[in-house]
Amino acid sequence: MGIGTGIVLFVIGAILVFAVNVEVEWVNLDMVGYILMGAGVVVFLIAIILMVRRRTTQSVTHTTDPAVGERVTRTETSTPDDPRV
Repeated sequence: MGIGTGIVLFVIGAILVFAVNVEVEWVNLDMVGYILMGAGVVVFLIAIILMVRRRTTQSVTHTTDPAVGERVTRTETSTPDDPRV
């Protein structure tokens, strides 16, 4: 959802900057467009960083096997669809 939001903000900003030629007294539409484009880039980058970070999350479980008395280590790598994340 974050990637799509970033792209939408960037596209709306680009439309305001490059396609709309309306002069409004109380607001500079070019500046609003540049702000939206910048916000779109920031949202897009944050979404990509969070997506990559989520994919490399690992959980390690240490248990003791009562039958043998040895320590058993089990590592599970979580996926983006894993409900435990």
